[in-house]
Amino acid sequence: MATRVLWKGAISFGLVHIPVGLHTATSEQGIDFDWLDKRTMDPVGYKRVNKRTGKEITREHIVKGVQTGDGEYVVLSKEEIEAAFPKTTQTIEIERFVATGDIPFSYLERPYYLAPINKGAKVYALLRETLRETGKVGLATVVIQTKQHLAALMPCGPALVLNLLRWGDEVKPTDGLDLPAASAQKISPAEKKMAAQLVEEMTGPWNPKDFKDEFREQVMALVEHKREAGDTQTVLQPEEAPPESAEVIDLTALLQRSLGGKEGKGAKSGTKVASKPPAKKAPARKAPAKGTAPSGTAARKRKAA
Repeated sequence: MATRVLWKGAISFGLVHIPVGLHTATSEQGIDFDWLDKRTMDPVGYKRVNKRTGKEITREHIVKGVQTGDGEYVVLSKEEIEAAFPKTTQTIEIERFVATGDIPFSYLERPYYLAPINKGAKVYALLRETLRETGKVGLATVVIQTKQHLAALMPCGPALVLNLLRWGDEVKPTDGLDLPAASAQKISPAEKKMAAQLVEEMTGPWNPKDFKDEFREQVMALVEHKREAGDTQTVLQPEEAPPESAEVIDLTALLQRSLGGKEGKGAKSGTKVASKPPAKKAPARKAPAKGTAPSGTAARKRKAA
């Protein structure tokens, strides 16, 4: 089944240029629990609350700050943050090739499929087969939605997978852990042999269908059982969203960024912009001269009077 292209760009290494489209490779399958008020079965939403006063505040009163000390913050404006965004190049720039086993699993974060576009199939296949035969992966940098990522480009069956990686300072070192050294544990040859034999007996092919999210399956089975028994509650969604809901404000910000940050005369924070300009008043008609008969509507009104 065809999937939506999330991003279009190109893989680049040396003088090679491979046009590709980015497709999501995963889907979230967890249980999505909604908050409900048990007294009325009304949906419960999230609020922006001042932690000191406990009062809800609107988005225009919120600024972004970075803590630099105990109770000390540096406040950054929206323009300052946007100026620091990395430049979007639409390029997956391979900077180095490394052995497949050199990247620890702890650095892997999120995979995406890459598919060739614009007659890039041949060079796409060439890179995929070269990586497979050499046992290498490409380390690349890419900007997706104003955020720069480190990524590993690797073959996976017929596809090339772009796996976003965590940056080096995002993975904690193991220095502070009390980890045993193999030499200090005095592991005997017989123990090693039995452990290897057990591993061999439990070894099998990789098949993801053999493993299930048992919690999700049990919860969904319980939900289905209750639904079939008629044990359901009716939840009425509010007809009107709050005037300053996050959805409306986020959409306004996106529209302003699409227009290059230009605001209309009525687009100031907290001000609604009318969809149509008010109709101009028609110029006042001159009164007919004395002795002349009024025409049209005016004549009918006088006659009726």
